[in-house]
Amino acid sequence: MSATAPNAVQNSLAAWRAEFPVFARTIYLNSCSLGALSAAARRRVATCLDQWDARGAANWYDVWWSALDELRGRYARLVNAAPADIALHSSVSGILGVIGSGVDTTRRRRIITTQLDFPTVPYQWLPRDVEVVLLESPDGISVPVEHFERAIDANTALVATSHVYFTSGAIQDVRAIADVAHRAGALCLIDGYQAAGQLPVDVQALDVDFYVAGGLKWLLGGPGITFLYARPETTRAVVPQATGWFAHREQFAFDPMYFSPHDDARRFETGTPGLLAVHAQLGGLDVVEAAGVPAIRAATSALVEDLVAEAASRDLRPRVATTPATRSGIVMLPREDPRADVARLADAGFIVDARPGHVRVSPYFYNVADDHRALLEVLLDA
Repeated sequence: MSATAPNAVQNSLAAWRAEFPVFARTIYLNSCSLGALSAAARRRVATCLDQWDARGAANWYDVWWSALDELRGRYARLVNAAPADIALHSSVSGILGVIGSGVDTTRRRRIITTQLDFPTVPYQWLPRDVEVVLLESPDGISVPVEHFERAIDANTALVATSHVYFTSGAIQDVRAIADVAHRAGALCLIDGYQAAGQLPVDVQALDVDFYVAGGLKWLLGGPGITFLYARPETTRAVVPQATGWFAHREQFAFDPMYFSPHDDARRFETGTPGLLAVHAQLGGLDVVEAAGVPAIRAATSALVEDLVAEAASRDLRPRVATTPATRSGIVMLPREDPRADVARLADAGFIVDARPGHVRVSPYFYNVADDHRALLEVLLDA
């Protein structure tokens, strides 16, 4: 790829770099672990703190309750869903625990996931009295749809896997996996934590039953806020046994003798969402929506292709999916001692991450090609 190609795509988003103060101090290339803090998110959090200081709990009855509704609605627009199909949580682990408590495994006992998925996905099922099938990857990058087809059968209750693998950045063919699951009568749950924000997501086109994601990474909202999309046509039969007062349709009746869950996705909610995290996410979405997810995808993809080409030209042999269409903003660079490399890069002003056997680099739309090119020079100057 030519030296000007990524910058040409980047120019339309270049102004957003100034929105992120971290770039005044360092070169940030670790969005797949934690999205950079924006000025917009900081302003939103400051507003919440000012409200807390001025009115205390009185904020619940108007502005804070409205903030929760706003966030459900904006998450819904992000994935092409209705606000009623969105539930708020503090973590994906919490969401998966609630779903796991409700999926009927009395007749169908098989849960399909993969060895490339983030461990919290299989962790929800390994302690349960079910059959957990962890599909292996032939190349350490992705799992072919054919492997799902061979594993999914009439005994399968749920297929739970990732939209983008955190281990390689490979983008899965989610619609194909959902189709295989549904033909066997199984539900399909997709972990979109590494997808939402950097990739356009349309849960209607993907035809999934559950889709989970959150603010920590590409949605620029920080830790403590996640969401669940629950397709109403196929998830109403899932009755969670793990629940909380936000799932109760009459939660302010404060009646301990009576529980009736919401008819919509809020029946999957549990406790009170963290308001500071909610406001940080609203600020992150201010940026993501203004920049536009299709433009973010184009800019990030151009940066990734340049990084892959530059790394390959230096014989670093990046471990990524085979085609640009199946590559996301995660590039794995094989290294003998990645933790030492990450520490050395941090001393030089570059923030990346280490995973077993690899330095993990994740360009995003607020990066420029010079960021990763400079990083490669330092990485190889050992």
